[in-house]
Amino acid sequence: MSSSKVIFIPKGSTNYIITYLNKSGYELNIIDKVIIKAKGYPQSGWIDLKTTKMTKADFINKLLTSKAALKTITLIPGETAYFFLKEISEKFHLSFIKLQKAYDNYSYKLDGNILAETYNLPIGMDEDHLVFYLISYTNKKYEEFSNKIFGHYIKNSWYKYLTIASIVQKEAADIDEMPIVSSVIQNRLKKRMPLQMDGTLNYGIYSHTKVTPKMIRDDISSYNTYKYAELPKDPICAVSLDAIKAAIFPAKTEYLYFFRDKSTGKHSFTKDYKEHINNINRLKNIKTPQKETKIFPKKSDSKTTTDVKTLWKTIN
Repeated sequence: MSSSKVIFIPKGSTNYIITYLNKSGYELNIIDKVIIKAKGYPQSGWIDLKTTKMTKADFINKLLTSKAALKTITLIPGETAYFFLKEISEKFHLSFIKLQKAYDNYSYKLDGNILAETYNLPIGMDEDHLVFYLISYTNKKYEEFSNKIFGHYIKNSWYKYLTIASIVQKEAADIDEMPIVSSVIQNRLKKRMPLQMDGTLNYGIYSHTKVTPKMIRDDISSYNTYKYAELPKDPICAVSLDAIKAAIFPAKTEYLYFFRDKSTGKHSFTKDYKEHINNINRLKNIKTPQKETKIFPKKSDSKTTTDVKTLWKTIN
């Protein structure tokens, strides 16, 4: 007999499944029904038969033993939920509008609700169940990570760490830089200095948009860390476990500034504004000195710490 490699098996009784298959052209008779009932129960959903030509006995065996048909998709660290849902929509031939509606229904924050990871998802899963699975899986992982580090899971506090982690994810050149970038974020927050980081404006639909002076001027959302001396109200993207660790355990530094060297892709970190400008001038071959714009009054240069209790107090 002939069949498509991937077929759909509905939920229901064996009689219902056989009736469905017969309507789909498989012509199973009363003897086939007895054999299927005697040997087991077909797995519901989309299953992969691996072949298109087989005997009826082979078909019945595959019907009872075949595994779910899966597709692999990866949420890249630093990507936003908006673009990930777009990719799911295209790869799984699902409605983006329905995916977004399900995401809005199940998500805790605007982003960061799905862990940056590779997922093997069943073909044929509808929009609501797929999004529910991704968010539920992520929440279990977050709870597991938090319990290992703190001994408890307080969702609101955890998502504040995720917000820091998402900025680290966007700004750090590599894993080694993550704890250092995290320390800069913590140090600036303690001094009530605006973070002034372009990466925070690459949120949602702006994930791949170049941040321009106009965007900095016009964006009035909490993601504009040039305007507000605090964290955005939500994570800006999906994060990796490395970024989460860096957010919770920043390096012990006094750095307040960093600048990317385009020739290496790495950042130069400094605690002094004058030295920061010298780095920029050196890397850009600019000789004109600049003055720092003071938005908030200067406070004492207190040192950072990797102590979890101190960090926890800082962001709560």
